[in-house]
Amino acid sequence: MKFRLLFFTFLFSFLYTSAQDDWGWWNELHGWESGDPGWRNWIKITPGYMGPNALPVPEIKRGFITEETEFQVTASNHFHSGDPTQDISAKLFLPFAKNRIAVEMWGVLFEYFAFSEEIRNERIARNKDGTGVAIGDFYFSTLIQISKDRRFPNTLLRFATKTASGNQLESARYTDSPGYFFDLSFSKDFGQKEATLFRPFGLIGFYSWQTNDELNLQNDAFLYAVGSEIVKNTWLFSGSFSGYSGYKNEHDRPMQLNFEMRKDFENRAVRLKYQHGLHDWKYKTLRVSFIWKFKGIS
Repeated sequence: MKFRLLFFTFLFSFLYTSAQDDWGWWNELHGWESGDPGWRNWIKITPGYMGPNALPVPEIKRGFITEETEFQVTASNHFHSGDPTQDISAKLFLPFAKNRIAVEMWGVLFEYFAFSEEIRNERIARNKDGTGVAIGDFYFSTLIQISKDRRFPNTLLRFATKTASGNQLESARYTDSPGYFFDLSFSKDFGQKEATLFRPFGLIGFYSWQTNDELNLQNDAFLYAVGSEIVKNTWLFSGSFSGYSGYKNEHDRPMQLNFEMRKDFENRAVRLKYQHGLHDWKYKTLRVSFIWKFKGIS
């Protein structure tokens, strides 16, 4: 009996020591010592130190709710010399109450990443080889139409919540913390869709997310966007500039250019989108979306 107890005590100690040794490279690289804060406190919860889908700039709304229910599947390729990433995401848009209110739900279903040693060390990640798969955060939002088709510009209020469903915090892919944003978007139509319609639009709002900084557990940001689009029959072409500005100024002020082309058919649509990171979000992203359209709920 004593021999068995001694054997299992030795085995447990060996396994425990081996598990500790697995992180020896990280401890030595970042100077971590026993008694220091846990590794989660070392990860920087900010868009400039995480993957492309961790804290993305929100999609720009155009100031109005469209009439049809849409289900969208998107394949994205994020080009980055040190962190090439591919993912598949899905989104549901559901208008109701005669298109005065709508709800949205979206998130990344699958993400594959393979970052370099330099990126791994910069982000203080604990994924030694830099490769893996992740599941993203789930978002949901409520949209309320304030003004539409009047002399005053189209005006839409959006309130969105980010859950903490994403994994791979140890690889600095997702934040493992909640957040929210709300904004007002505006647009004005000039011309006719059947001929050529020109639509300038803009957005202002507020974005907030939880961090792991014990002195500042929340980062708050001013959210903004400006752009325009041309609509002709079933074609749409759009260009815009968007971003947000966090108050901590720790690579938390992403800016990007957005270019979009969409072709609508009777019950479906196809969209091609390119996003070019300018500041604190250094990805060049190409997205292809397949959209199924249904009649909205009255």
